[in-house]
Amino acid sequence: MVYLFLADGFEEVEALTPLDLLRRAGAEIQTVGVTGKAVTGSHGITVTADITTDEMVLDSALEMIILPGGMPGTSNLDRSAAVHDAIRYAAERGITIGAICAAPSIIGKLGLLTGRSAICYPGFEKYLVDANISAKSVVTDENFITAKGMGVALQFGLTLVTALYGEEVSDKIRASVQA
Repeated sequence: MVYLFLADGFEEVEALTPLDLLRRAGAEIQTVGVTGKAVTGSHGITVTADITTDEMVLDSALEMIILPGGMPGTSNLDRSAAVHDAIRYAAERGITIGAICAAPSIIGKLGLLTGRSAICYPGFEKYLVDANISAKSVVTDENFITAKGMGVALQFGLTLVTALYGEEVSDKIRASVQA
């Protein structure tokens, strides 16, 4: 199971691109509404989440969690105890955590990027506490995948596919979407 968290103010492309690519790969992925079932992105697009945080189950079926950026979406994710619980649960078990744009700041503030390479939207680096800020647009360091912003959402999504299913599946999807 993959959980992709949505909170009001999320960056639509950063959420929906990885969602689409992971579904193409065959992932069992659910969008999780943090601020309710109907969640409105930062550009006025409303999405109906599959479940809310009240319905979320943290157990051995969890394979990955994804945090899209955007403002105030990132701030709304960061205010959620359920999101923090999911991050901690995943981190303690080596489960992949993907975060893009401003969202890596949430992981950084929890102290989980210390000594790791990471990237985020410019200006949020101060929240990547004791991380090694990378020059790359998408960075994988063990079970953490971070990305710079909306412009690399496709690369981020394909990197998430690679983490779950390997290069071969990711390459097939990359070819099918003409990336």
